[in-house]
Amino acid sequence: MILSFSFSEETLPKIGNSERAKLGCTHWEERIERIENSDLKQDLIYFYNTPKVNSLLRSVFSNSPYLSDCLLRDMEFLRDLLKHGAEKSLTNIHTHLLENVATSTDRQTIMAALRRAKKQASLAIAFADITGQWTDQRVVEELTEFASTAISTTVSHLLLELEKRGHIKLKTPKTPEQDCGYVVLAMGKLGSWELNYSSDIDLIILFDPEKINYLHDRGPHEGMVRMTRDLVRCLDDRTKDGYVFRTDLRLRPDPSATPLALSFNAAMTYYETTGLNWERCAMIKANPIAGDKELGHRFLKEIKPFVWRKHLDFAAINDIHAIKRQIHAHKGGAKIAVKGHNIKLGRGGIREIEFFAQTQQLIWGGRNPELRSSSTAYALEQLHHAHLISLKAYTDMTEAYWFLRRVENRLQMVDDQQTQFLPETDESLAEITAFLGYDSVEEFSDELLHHLHVVEDHYATLFEEEHTAPAATKNLVFTGQEASPELVESLQKIGFADGTWVFQLITKWKQGRYRAVRSDRSRRLMAEIVPVLLEAFGKSTAPDHALNKFDEFLAGLPTGVQLFSMLQSNPNLLNLLAEIMGSAPALADRLSHSPRLLDAVLSEDFFQQLPNQNALHDQLLTALDQARDFQDVLDFSRSWANDQKFRVGLQILRATGSIERASRDLSNIAQSTIEALLPKVHDELKNRHGDIESSNFAILAMGKLGSHEMTVTSDLDLISLYEINGGVQQSNGDRPLDPTQYFARLTQRFTNALSVMTPEGRLYEIDMRLRPSGGAGPLALSLMAFERYQLNDAWTWEHMALTRARAIAGTKSFCDNINHVIGEVLCLKRDPQKLVDDIADMRLRIAKGKPAKGLWDIKQISGGLIDLEFLSQYLQLKHAHDNPKVLHPNTKQSFKQLGQEGLLSSPDCADLIEAFDLFHQLQNLLRLTTGEKLDEETAPPEVLSRLATALSEPGFPELKARYIHTTERIAEIYERLITAEISAKKE
Repeated sequence: MILSFSFSEETLPKIGNSERAKLGCTHWEERIERIENSDLKQDLIYFYNTPKVNSLLRSVFSNSPYLSDCLLRDMEFLRDLLKHGAEKSLTNIHTHLLENVATSTDRQTIMAALRRAKKQASLAIAFADITGQWTDQRVVEELTEFASTAISTTVSHLLLELEKRGHIKLKTPKTPEQDCGYVVLAMGKLGSWELNYSSDIDLIILFDPEKINYLHDRGPHEGMVRMTRDLVRCLDDRTKDGYVFRTDLRLRPDPSATPLALSFNAAMTYYETTGLNWERCAMIKANPIAGDKELGHRFLKEIKPFVWRKHLDFAAINDIHAIKRQIHAHKGGAKIAVKGHNIKLGRGGIREIEFFAQTQQLIWGGRNPELRSSSTAYALEQLHHAHLISLKAYTDMTEAYWFLRRVENRLQMVDDQQTQFLPETDESLAEITAFLGYDSVEEFSDELLHHLHVVEDHYATLFEEEHTAPAATKNLVFTGQEASPELVESLQKIGFADGTWVFQLITKWKQGRYRAVRSDRSRRLMAEIVPVLLEAFGKSTAPDHALNKFDEFLAGLPTGVQLFSMLQSNPNLLNLLAEIMGSAPALADRLSHSPRLLDAVLSEDFFQQLPNQNALHDQLLTALDQARDFQDVLDFSRSWANDQKFRVGLQILRATGSIERASRDLSNIAQSTIEALLPKVHDELKNRHGDIESSNFAILAMGKLGSHEMTVTSDLDLISLYEINGGVQQSNGDRPLDPTQYFARLTQRFTNALSVMTPEGRLYEIDMRLRPSGGAGPLALSLMAFERYQLNDAWTWEHMALTRARAIAGTKSFCDNINHVIGEVLCLKRDPQKLVDDIADMRLRIAKGKPAKGLWDIKQISGGLIDLEFLSQYLQLKHAHDNPKVLHPNTKQSFKQLGQEGLLSSPDCADLIEAFDLFHQLQNLLRLTTGEKLDEETAPPEVLSRLATALSEPGFPELKARYIHTTERIAEIYERLITAEISAKKE
């Protein structure tokens, strides 16, 4: 006979209690004598005489009265376990429960079978554990798997019982749980698939009265409550066979006032209106484990906005740590110890590891779906992969977690009691130490204390780190009716010019004058960060101005708790706020309208360059995968795009990369948004009007998007193009449309999706006036009609616009066809005189219609951006027929190619490129700082200084001189290449 367990005797637990070991052997011999089945008796004697098995049994007898009782009461199962192994034994248990027991309609038979199966599963898992065959993770997973089977078996039985009584009509009696409208949500360690050896199971029961075909007069609500009581009795009641699981339903919403089973809608209403942070934390681990699992998954999807906030939620840290302090107060374990220490709730224990992971999941999980694992161990791993915790924190916490879970399971194996307390006596502590395999209590104590202290340190870093005020501000006192001379002097030393005004401002906040500081909690948090805030703002180039902008920012906030919690947890954000408020008023205004933009700053890669367009597109698709409906699609796309634009804006402000790269990044953000949104909009249209088979649709990006020259405030110039193959006359939906109507409707819905205002803001302003015939033309045009128009009817200015066009958001082949048509149009042979006349006339019209509004109107001023763009477009249209290589949608690249082809002199080429870089960077900076134009008289000095620094000039006067010289040089080139050419030809 072969022993299935492969283990070394050295790895077995030590003999903790020799008297219990002897007594167990005596009981074994007595049981063997009473066995009548000769084959069973022989097999058991053989195994008992096998040295390794004898050592295993003696170890069990010595350390676990509960396991000893399990094996002595079911010797036949013990023989099969030793012969076939834990895995096959457990498979047989699951099969028996699901295929035989679940279909029984006798309640007593069910209850007895479940209790026998529980003891068998406990013994099988324990043997695999203490022989070292399974990892700690495998042990908890197998414990959970059995619980899942036991609950599922019971639910199936109860549903079949109700149908037999005529109370319900099941949709699929052979698989009663399927689509039954009743679901068991597993919470806690059962939901995370990390169940304890002798754990209570936390459940929430939900049902959908619309799905349940309930026939009894009492109705589905009362009927499902009764069924839930029966479920608890089947699992929880103690009979002569024992019990299955101690069952706890108190994690359901408001358990003192709600029934044992809640309707889907009632639960949704609760979580959407009054759910608390600890319930969000609990819901991280929620999983449908039995019954109508599809209903359970639908519920968890619907409450995602409650659990996973769109904005970073640092306020959760304080709430969850408050729970931990209450645990210490009521359960003890506030200090690390060995004897009597609670390894779950005490200092450095399992709960601190869980809270360490769950709190950061709540903070970051709304932005990163990969952090939403219900498993504590896997959550730690994902937090590390997301660079939110260090490798050391991940390794330390994971090792401690599994060490403490192993200790917890051995404690519970002793007597099948849900305990997490280490023994308080020397004798009992020595016994549990032996059960864990240690040679001495000292060896165990050293390892235990090491892990507890490591966990305590990491937990304290997250929850209990005190952000001490800087020395210069920690003694500032904002009390009384007016500022004391000492306070004014201290504020001036920090950097503020008007200390009295600062006192009045802080007093206004303390008095709750704004909505953001009206709650006690927000004022308390605000008071804690004021010293650090003043220190940060005092270091800015204009402290008073920066603090005033922050005051305006604060005045517009609906609530301050989230912001103050974030700043308290991340004080370095205050330095960034001071920088924005002091030197980028326009960016500060944008932040005032959307304070959640600060969330993005906490990403580790925030100040790094953005990835390429394909990676950005994939990021957005991942975010949109979490959308429950089209409104979520609109909100999530805005949240993502605005985060990215804010990120690029700060990089421009800090001049951390080239402006060319920043413009390309902004263009890639826009393109990714278009390419991700268009299919979603199309799907919405298909729901009503179907699709047009064998058709293609794409967006023609024009202007700054087409040329990859976008600024942080650019709108989008777009044209919609389509083609139909096979002569399809209309769409195939319930409300068919002809192609012209269909693609016009698609275009209209798509532009609305881009431009409509939602709580997350607007994506882009859309301009479609560059399409053929402008505002009077159709919203969407067939490629054939577009080509015909461009070849026969388009004006010169429309061909100028085409030099910056490229097709996006369609199939590659269709986009290639569009780009080929554009290339053919741009390479047409042109009348040189008409070309230069048309371009010069267009420039004069613009100058008259929109004259420059001062020196710093970079776009309209003579020698400014428009002249640069016109020069690029003119030269491309002039030479493309003979040399297509000059074509490039990007202005700077077109100058480079014109120079390489010998069509621009080297000095002119260098000056044009240098001017483009200067103008483009200035334009981006002005849109971040002053909004659009620059008024030297009213602009804050720090803004002027920021402009000069960003452009590598020692001061603003030097920047101004360089700018004027550049515009004069570009005006001279324009005069020579365009205006002078007109005059020469007229002569």
